[in-house]
Amino acid sequence: MRITVVGQGYVGLPLSIAAAESGYIVFGLDNNEKKIQLLSQGKSTIEDLTDAAIKKSIISKNYIPTTSQEVIAESQVILICVPTPLSASHQPDLSALINATITVGQNLKKGALVIVESTIEPGTCRNVLWPIILKESGLKSNDLEFAYSPERIDPTNVKWGIRNTPKLVAGLTEITSNRAKLFYEKFIDSITICSSLEIAETAKLLENSFRLVNISFINELAIFCQKIGIDITEVISAAATKPYGFMPFYPSIGVGGHCIPVDPIYLANAAKVVGVPSRFIELADQINQEMPGYFVGRAEEKIGGLKAKKVLVVGVSYKPNVADVRESPVEALITGLKQKGAQVSWHDDLVKVWNGEESVALSSDFDLAIIATPHEYLDLSKLGYVPILNTRGSI
Repeated sequence: MRITVVGQGYVGLPLSIAAAESGYIVFGLDNNEKKIQLLSQGKSTIEDLTDAAIKKSIISKNYIPTTSQEVIAESQVILICVPTPLSASHQPDLSALINATITVGQNLKKGALVIVESTIEPGTCRNVLWPIILKESGLKSNDLEFAYSPERIDPTNVKWGIRNTPKLVAGLTEITSNRAKLFYEKFIDSITICSSLEIAETAKLLENSFRLVNISFINELAIFCQKIGIDITEVISAAATKPYGFMPFYPSIGVGGHCIPVDPIYLANAAKVVGVPSRFIELADQINQEMPGYFVGRAEEKIGGLKAKKVLVVGVSYKPNVADVRESPVEALITGLKQKGAQVSWHDDLVKVWNGEESVALSSDFDLAIIATPHEYLDLSKLGYVPILNTRGSI
C-alpha cells in the first residue's frame, strides 16, 4: 500500500518512518525544499529520529521524501499532519491545515482514505475539512473515506513512542473507522475507535487542557512556596508518595510547544462559540502567560535591579533536549528583561540561531544566569560564581 504523509515535522516524520518500517510505501510530502533535501540525504530534522533510521527507510525505498503533490494521486491513504498554531491575536489559526486539505482534495483519486491528525476544534472535520475535500476533488461522498486520528507525539519521550502510545480513531462511518484502524494496526499496538469525529476531536483538546490547567496551578503554587521559603519540588515529591488520586506536575517558566499552550485555546474558542464559559482554561492560560514576567521580577530582586546588568538566559527551546522554539515562553522572558534595561544574551547549543541572534558560550562573564530550559548537556560549572535563578524550582 502507498501512503502520503502531508507535513514532515515533529508529527509527520516519525509517523512516516514508523509506517515505512512496517512495510508501507510512504511519500513524505512537505513544501519546505530544504527539509526535503536533508531528508533525502538521510539526515534527520528532529531529535526523535536518528540519521540511521532515515537512511534505512530510504535505502529500502519504503520512505520517499518529496515536494511533489502528485504523489497524493498515487496513494490509497493520505494523512494530514500540519501545524494548527495560534495567530498573532492568540486565536486558532487553521490556514496551514486548510491549504493542505485543499491540496489533498485537488489530487485525490476515487477510493482514497484521508486521515487528519492535526489538532482542531470539535466540528472542524465534519463542517470545514470534509466539505473542502469534496469540493476540491469533485468526487461524491461515497467515493472517498474520511477519518480523524489526533496525534500523540511527545518529543524525546523515551518511554512512549509511536508504537506503544494508544491511538484514537474516528471515521465519518463505521466502515471508515475500521479501515483506519486496520491501517494503523501495522505499526501501533493499541487503537480505540471513537463513536464520532467530534468525540475524538474533543478528547485531544481535553488531554492538553488537563495538562495546561495543572501545570499553571503548580506554577501558581510555586510562587506561594517561594514567598514562604519552601521548595516546591520537595512539596511535589511528598504529595506524589500518595498512590492514588494525585498526579505530579512540575513548575517552569511557562508551557510552550505545539500542544499544551495551543490546544486549550481551541477548546476555549469552541466553547465561546456555543456560549459556554471556559473559566479554568482562560485562567490557566493567563497564569501561563504571566510566568515570564514573574521571573523578570525575581531576577530584579536577586541582583538588585536589571538596568545595564549582563544577564544570560540558559536554554531557549520550549522543552529540555529539543530544539523546538514554538510558543517558547523564553521569548517573553527575554523581552521582559530587555524592557528593564538588561543586556541579555542566551545560550542553547541545540537551537544555535534564534530571532536573528546566536547562542553564546557559558561563562562567568555575567551578573546573573537564568536557567529557563535545562538541557541535559549543560555544564553549569562553566558559569563559575555567577548567581543563578532556576525557573524550575521555588527557592
